[in-house]
Amino acid sequence: MFESAELEHILSDEEYQQAVPKLREALLAAQYHLLDHQDRSLLIIVGGVEGAGKGDSINVLSHWLDARHLEVHALPLQPSDEECMRPEYYRYFRRLPPKGKIGIHFGSWHSQLILDYAFHRISRNRMDAALARVCEFEQMLVEEGWTLLKLWFHLSKKKQRVRLKTLSQSKQQRWRVSERDWKLLKHYDRLAQVSSRALRETSTGYAPWHIIPGADPNYRQITLGRIVLSALNHHPQSASIAPPVTLLDPIDGYPLLRQVDLNHQVKSSEYRQTLEKYQGQLNLALRNPSFQDQALALVFEGWDAAGKGGAIRRITAALDVRFYRVISVAAPTETELRYPYLWRFWQQVPPVGHVAIFDRSWYGRVLVERVENLCSEADWMRAYKEINEFEEQWRERGVVILKFWLHISPEEQLRRFKQREETGYKRYKITPEDWRNRDKWPQYEHAVSDMIDRTSTEIAPWTIIAAEDKKYARLKVLKTILDRLNV
Repeated sequence: MFESAELEHILSDEEYQQAVPKLREALLAAQYHLLDHQDRSLLIIVGGVEGAGKGDSINVLSHWLDARHLEVHALPLQPSDEECMRPEYYRYFRRLPPKGKIGIHFGSWHSQLILDYAFHRISRNRMDAALARVCEFEQMLVEEGWTLLKLWFHLSKKKQRVRLKTLSQSKQQRWRVSERDWKLLKHYDRLAQVSSRALRETSTGYAPWHIIPGADPNYRQITLGRIVLSALNHHPQSASIAPPVTLLDPIDGYPLLRQVDLNHQVKSSEYRQTLEKYQGQLNLALRNPSFQDQALALVFEGWDAAGKGGAIRRITAALDVRFYRVISVAAPTETELRYPYLWRFWQQVPPVGHVAIFDRSWYGRVLVERVENLCSEADWMRAYKEINEFEEQWRERGVVILKFWLHISPEEQLRRFKQREETGYKRYKITPEDWRNRDKWPQYEHAVSDMIDRTSTEIAPWTIIAAEDKKYARLKVLKTILDRLNV
């Protein structure tokens, strides 16, 4: 993987000075084109051997570009206390540059993985699974409009030793060398072997690695500038190779939701008594010390007027206001549209000991965006897999995920719509959009069936709630939560 980078690559000072002006001009023009159009982002991942000139090179690149539109992050190997309370990739999502900007990350989702495997802190199987997740994450970014530029600055073992020794002997430069650098040099061969494997397995057509020889500063800098310029001028195609195969309606026209029994009812006297009981049990469950290493995410989807808000209020009545949040999900803002569609939900990961309640959710991609043609078929087709991976990462960090679809009949929805129009204090709940959505009931019915089929997993199952009777629906939601929490 590194053979070519260990050859003698040298660029004279004269050649360097001749190349810089045109390169700087072209880089600035490409950067402003990116800024003006805001249709994609460039994320530069910086990795490599210690002493290979990573910091010096990026400093020069920052001077060549307009630094006001760069977002530079030095990712520590260990996550912060806040990040430790959330899934692994939270720390990477929160640092993504928006469309129109260039992000530069020193270190990445590869760095700690390479060190952990090199020093035998993780198994081969865990390494393989982690590399597969890296590829999935990078493919998602490319599909969402991010150009990934992965740079590995390399030095041979001999040149790294000379470089560290030279710096250590200089009074002005010795601060650059740490005990950690010397320790890593001792394990150079093992680290090179593991790094080579990690780079091979994560170097894909849509996000390849670029190996930059680090011995000669002139050669290194011009090589970096040209690679960045090429990436800025490159408009990548989707990482998907073939168009998706269209999902068809059932031949008999009998989708999943039509089998739901909507005749469940609860008497008012029974409802009040049972509601108080369930709310008390939920409060105790969430105050139990065993929950303090977990978090709870409740996802509510359903037909308009199906009673999502009422069900949520019966849950929050049992909770301590300091430890829960209700996130009402609407159309993404202009800022949110400059990030991957899951980005705004990664910002809402509940920390351990807390509850997040989503009134609508990330499933908008496979529901309203699908039905209203707000995204391409390829986008919502790949979203099933991306959502499953997203929820799997939450669950691995201890987030218990429950997803509810509140189901009513078209006739009951019409009755509730009319009731809202006729009741002054409920009139705000009905909008023209609700009526438009109702006109597309069959399309939504098909989309919901596909959603449940493809994203109801053991770790994050869907529960279809018969919501024709609101009292029954509220109790069923609470009982489902208690059952999942083993109360």
